[in-house]
Amino acid sequence: MTKSSHARQPWLALMCSAWAIAHMSPAFAGSVTGAATEWTQLANNAELVGLLESSGEQVSHQLTQISQLAQQIQNQLQIYSTLLQNTAALPAHVWGDVEADLMKLKEIAVQGEGIAFTMGNADEILAQRFGGYADFRQARPSGESFAETYKTWSKSNQETIAASLRVAGLTTEQFESEAATMPALKRLSETSDGQMKALQVGHDIAVEQVAQLQKLRGLFAQQMTLSAAWLQSEQSLRDLAQARREAFFGSAIEDIPQGQKMEPRW
Repeated sequence: MTKSSHARQPWLALMCSAWAIAHMSPAFAGSVTGAATEWTQLANNAELVGLLESSGEQVSHQLTQISQLAQQIQNQLQIYSTLLQNTAALPAHVWGDVEADLMKLKEIAVQGEGIAFTMGNADEILAQRFGGYADFRQARPSGESFAETYKTWSKSNQETIAASLRVAGLTTEQFESEAATMPALKRLSETSDGQMKALQVGHDIAVEQVAQLQKLRGLFAQQMTLSAAWLQSEQSLRDLAQARREAFFGSAIEDIPQGQKMEPRW
């Protein structure tokens, strides 16, 4: 194992832990925020650069997974809606599947927010520690930093979910935790009209999550492209400095002919 690969392990371990926790249960979503806060204390410069070099594929895979899951839930909720149109109400066991899909949809929203927060936090830390990176990101057409753009994305995502929930008389607070969501879904399940509203809201949120996650993937890809360009620039400067050092210290020393005095010549 090389010294550089060893140095980036602590950073990557924090990244992996945050996403794994968010993926397992929405109840631990706060851990994403907590881990990101600790990076400012635990990560040194080598580990920060290691993030850019090594974590892109993992984040991209995570975004692909939750995007595909959102698409699957969208299709499944459409099937439930069609089924409800041909019956008085969905049976209890079928409604149980609906509730499970809606809870998964809530987890997808939590994971998307967690990734946006994570990458926005990384952007801010990198800009604070590396002037070259800060200069690079200022060249974005929008004029915003990635951290600011992630915050804009997050606000838009939350507002979209809130608007969809209002259709069924629900609030964002009822969508944030399982303890609040389950009673609300139980109330809606008591009538066919309530079931249809829940299915429609779930379908709308799933559609929006597919679109919002696509935007998030595009934003992440931009960040990785800019970071790669910055790293290449930084590496070029390091290589040039190393070449100059080697040329200076490695130059041959001319022998002084025997009997010749050491004296300045000009």
